[in-house]
Amino acid sequence: MGMRSFLTQCVRVFTVTKKPSTAEFKMTLKVTGIAILIIGAIGFIISVLYQIIV
Repeated sequence: MGMRSFLTQCVRVFTVTKKPSTAEFKMTLKVTGIAILIIGAIGFIISVLYQIIV
């Protein structure tokens, strides 16, 4: 794959994509934040359980 082909694909991707609306951005932010909190809580619980067992 040459550089010209790569640049052509990049231009095609940029023409297809669009900027998200404010509502879409806020929804993505909420979902991402909730996922981070859930993963952090699971890690914390595992850490506490490990310290109790050991």
